[in-house]
Formats: sequence, C-alpha cells, structure tokens
Amino acid sequence: MKLFARIITAAIALALCLASCKSAYELLLEGNDSEAKYAAAFDYFNQGKFSKAAQLFESLSVITNGTSRDDTVQYYWGLSNYRAKDYITAETNFERFIQNFPRSPFAESAEFLHLDCLFRGTLRYELDQTPTYKTITAISEYLMNHPNSEYRSVCALMMDDLNERLDRKAFENAYLYYKIEDYLAARVALRNVLKDDADNRYREDILYYTAMSSYKYASLSVPAKQKERFLVFYDDYFNYAGEFPDTDRRKELEKLYNKAKEKY
Repeated sequence: MKLFARIITAAIALALCLASCKSAYELLLEGNDSEAKYAAAFDYFNQGKFSKAAQLFESLSVITNGTSRDDTVQYYWGLSNYRAKDYITAETNFERFIQNFPRSPFAESAEFLHLDCLFRGTLRYELDQTPTYKTITAISEYLMNHPNSEYRSVCALMMDDLNERLDRKAFENAYLYYKIEDYLAARVALRNVLKDDADNRYREDILYYTAMSSYKYASLSVPAKQKERFLVFYDDYFNYAGEFPDTDRRKELEKLYNKAKEKY
C-alpha cells in the first residue's frame, strides 16, 4: 500500500509540475479568454510567427462563430497558414471562407489567395495535370467576376505558366513516339496535337518532327511503298517551310527533300 501511495503521489506531483511548466502561449491557447486570444493572435501574426497565429485563430474560430469577428478570424486563420507556407490548409481555409462570407471586405483577397494556393499545388508537366485544369478554370472564373482586379497581371502570368505546361505535355507525349522510333504513330500523334490546339507554343517543334517522322517512315518502308510515302513528307516539308522559312531546320529538311526528289 505504501508503494502504491508513493506512485500516486509522484504522479500527482508530475502532473502539477507539467502544468506549471506550460508556456504562456499554451495556457492562452487552451484557455477561453477570447479577447486575450484575439489580441495575441494578431500580435503573433505581426511578429511573423504565423504557425502560432494560425493555431490561435483556429481556436478562436469556434468562439467567434456567428459574431461580427467571424469573417476576420476566418480570413486571418487562412492568411496565417498561407504565410506559414501551409498552402494545402490555407486553400481549404480560403475555400470555406469564400463560401461562407461572399460579401466580406476580405472576399476578393481570399479568392485570389485561394487561386494562389491552387497554383502552388499544381505539378510539373510530366505529372498529372488535373490540378492544372482545375486552377485554369478557377482563374478564368475569378477574372470573369473581377475584370478590374489588381491581381489581373499576376493571374495572367499564372495562366501563361499553366498553359505552357499543358502545351509541353501534349508535345512531349507525342514526341515520345518519335524517340522510340515509331514514326507512323509519331506523325499521327504530333498532327493531333495541332488539331486539338493550333496555337500550341511548341508548334515549330511539332511541325519539324512531323516532317522528320514522315521522312524516316518513308525511308524505312519497302521500295514499293516509298514513293507514295515520300509524297506525304513533301507536304510536311512545305508546311514547315511555309511557316519557318529562315531556320536551320528548314535547310536540314530541304536537303532531305532534295535527296528524296532525286529518287522520285
């Protein structure tokens, strides 16, 4: 019994010690003094201690729900996470804010920051581009709703970056057939890229490799098929040369054209 009593006494002493060792921040976070929390949250935010500020704003969000401070707390909760570079959590914060406070003075800023979080969550062109499509749609909707936004130029840069990724992914996917020397499939895939998007910024590369694919496909064909397949190359060569007459690639393709014409 004496040993059990000692254990109980030690446990109580340890608990009291741990409680007394809690920091002022931890006590504030666990407490119910909304005024003190509100002031401290902004104090931490202004000091650049965004993770601590985010925790306080999160704790406050339960207390201030439905009050005049609700939108301010919710917005700065998201902004604190954003400044702490926790973009995934911030995206959720701002999405909820937009739904709950569409008329708040913070609404447009929250919409833009939500876009920025989406943008930061997009992936390299080699990877899944579903987040890219989602972000492009969100930016388009934002610009439609806010045509005079101060963030318009930033949105334009985001859109350009995202569209470049899509253009490159489309080109690289088609070019892969060329690299593995499946020239017929390469030509079809490359032409389909321009069929889907004539303004693809890799248009010159696409037209060049289309011509190279048709030339190599014809060259590797059995003699009986070469003439008609070189006719396809001639078309592809003229398509490239018509748009890019002054490039080294045009000169390279011209040599191949003259070489083919000597035979057929």
